[in-house]
Amino acid sequence: MGNYMEVLMKLLNRKKLITILSCIVAILWMALIFNLSSQVAQESNKLSKGVTKIVIETVEKVAPKADFDIKKFNHIVRKNAHFFAYLALGIFVINAIRRRKIYGYKSIGLAILICVLYAISDEVHQMFVPGRGPQIKDVWIDSAGACVGILVYLGFSRIKKKVMKVTK
Repeated sequence: MGNYMEVLMKLLNRKKLITILSCIVAILWMALIFNLSSQVAQESNKLSKGVTKIVIETVEKVAPKADFDIKKFNHIVRKNAHFFAYLALGIFVINAIRRRKIYGYKSIGLAILICVLYAISDEVHQMFVPGRGPQIKDVWIDSAGACVGILVYLGFSRIKKKVMKVTK
């Protein structure tokens, strides 16, 4: 009986640790977004132009005659960065919520609410960063990214459940 209790306690501690780590990952991702939003306009633009340059160089290796409007392409890179940063946030937040044993529509609604409120707060934060400003369009892009991330998480969870049933 003592061995069974030891295993049970280790399992419970492992689950608690995973729950805590899931929450920490979501918070650290929010901190990363905050840090990126804290960059003054020139710094932020320099970073996205660097990413744009790498993407263009890679595409030109595959399609050497491709013609790019670098300014438009840089804008697309910047907006995609918003989308994918919040896609990851959506995954991390829904995971943390579900690890806390909140399921169903309640977990989905809570995850969306947290991500949308964070997107709004991020744009408000940018009002105080030199050269940056709030854009409602970015809140929409961020929110769409978060919703897609949540859907991706739910899709993989459903697949995992089916696989687990088959392997049992």
